[in-house]
Amino acid sequence: MTEKRPHLIIKNGTVVNDDFMIKADVLVMHGKIVAVDVNGNLSEKSIENDEPYRIIDATDKYVIPGGIDPHTHMQLPFMGQVAADDFFSGTCAAVAGGTTMIIDFVIPEKDENIIKAYEKWREWADAKVVCDYGLSMAITNWNEDVEFSMGEVVKSEYGINSFKFFLAYKNVFMVTDDQFYRGMKRCSELGALARVHAENGSVIHEKQRELIKQGVLGPEGHTQSRPEELEAEATHRACTLAEQAFCPLYVVHVMSKGAAKVIARHRQRGSVVFGEPIAAALGVDGSHYYDPDFNHAAGFVLSPPLSRDPTTPAALMDLLACGQLHVTATDNCTFNCQQKRMGFNDFTKIPNGVNGVEDRMSVVWEMGVHSGKITPMRFVAITSSTAARIFNCYPQKGRIAVDSDADIVIWNPTASRTISADTHHHAHDFNIFEGMLVHGVPEITISRGRVVWENNKLDVSPGEGNFVKLSPNCDYVYRSINVRKANYHPMVVDRKECEPRKQKSELSVVSPPYDETPEAPEI
Repeated sequence: MTEKRPHLIIKNGTVVNDDFMIKADVLVMHGKIVAVDVNGNLSEKSIENDEPYRIIDATDKYVIPGGIDPHTHMQLPFMGQVAADDFFSGTCAAVAGGTTMIIDFVIPEKDENIIKAYEKWREWADAKVVCDYGLSMAITNWNEDVEFSMGEVVKSEYGINSFKFFLAYKNVFMVTDDQFYRGMKRCSELGALARVHAENGSVIHEKQRELIKQGVLGPEGHTQSRPEELEAEATHRACTLAEQAFCPLYVVHVMSKGAAKVIARHRQRGSVVFGEPIAAALGVDGSHYYDPDFNHAAGFVLSPPLSRDPTTPAALMDLLACGQLHVTATDNCTFNCQQKRMGFNDFTKIPNGVNGVEDRMSVVWEMGVHSGKITPMRFVAITSSTAARIFNCYPQKGRIAVDSDADIVIWNPTASRTISADTHHHAHDFNIFEGMLVHGVPEITISRGRVVWENNKLDVSPGEGNFVKLSPNCDYVYRSINVRKANYHPMVVDRKECEPRKQKSELSVVSPPYDETPEAPEI
């Protein structure tokens, strides 16, 4: 049985939500926030029945909602390997970095029933997680069974409210455009969010063959086979199809300026589309693929690849600052150097994936708040509260407020640390942010009222985290979509079969309303 933890009184800190900052004390009991007091009146007298309590002094610190990483792949079987971070080491790394909830992905094989896959992922995760987690479901095939099972897993007993579609990894995860469109139509029927990995998988497949034939075998071939233009093209295609399907769209791991600009353009036209840059894209660039050390170059291989444009990280942060991009994630999917060497003579066999779940919060603070681009409130929005809103668990998650879960981080904005594989809590031996000095450190991480990270030490047990069921029909995502669907009526022209044919000059022609077609994206 899990040891009973004391109640918490967090004193003298500055509470930061996405919409305000205020000096206040916070009382935590039974895993919930039960009081936020601006008058400094919280004390041991606030604790009922003389139960054990602890006072945490947060002077000169920020008291923020725990981070939510909406895109991880723990323990993922992929490319003949299994990701080094399982649900234990992965969530340990998460809480060490100030993240108290992850949303991982069930990814069925092409012929696997998605409910069976869901049950497998729950079995893997439930016994190991040290913080809360939710699940999203990947759709890797399309048939009647998949269509039916999507309707089953959105039910409350399963708790899935988003589905991911891959437009890459041909012959593995990739779906065709018609399957993608049908899948989004089904999402719209169910009130679920569609998520997309936007690349042109068919063209990438051909470019890979061309490069190998030309003798390009190392990690530099990975980025050359996946030029940024293909990410932008696929993002535009995905946004266009989602609009036709009356389906909100969430673009995962936005890696390039071209893809980000496409999202901005579609949003300006009123499309409901969200963009998710990851910590890797905000902290490093694609120059590493040309390093002469194979282990180093291969350690950065993920898809879409890092941009070779060194100005991209700053540009993506600018778009997060102004609201054209919306949340930060990691796509955390780690493989150690030995696993990466499976592709030593063939870059197409290098397992795709990098770390990030431990370092995301500090990297975003460094590139955003410390640089002066965003406020602490915007930091909370893009690392926690907006994800909670999109995935329909707000204000249970993502807010310091009465009745919210006590997922809290005591954040020291003046402390700094140097990121290194020697000190991180991942189960692999490489860190893409190696040697980066970051300002802003999670001093204490609290998960549902339990102090799980303090003094650079973990205090966790496998299975302490809970599965968070995510409900469909989220107003934050679907409100305007539902209005559009209700107002949409296909135009039918009533023609009399036997009516004598008239000359064109005699006809009164009524044209349907003009719907401006979006311009092709600037790549």
